[in-house]
Amino acid sequence: METDKKMLIKGVKFLLYTVALMFTAPVVLFQAFKNQDHPWYWPVLIMGLILAIMAISMGFYGIKLLVDALFSKKVRDK
Repeated sequence: METDKKMLIKGVKFLLYTVALMFTAPVVLFQAFKNQDHPWYWPVLIMGLILAIMAISMGFYGIKLLVDALFSKKVRDK
């Protein structure tokens, strides 16, 4: 059972993007809730929610890629 290095690197990249989104999304949401009287409240709030959903989904996908890279069996032609 070998590790698929391309898939492993792709999974690590997704997890790095996830970490960036995990810090960005709460900051954007906090700014939206802090400025509820501002005309840009709704667009900023929606953007923060989209970033949070992306962080969660990219986290699951990155972990899935890592697990597949480490534990999946590849069928090779001989």
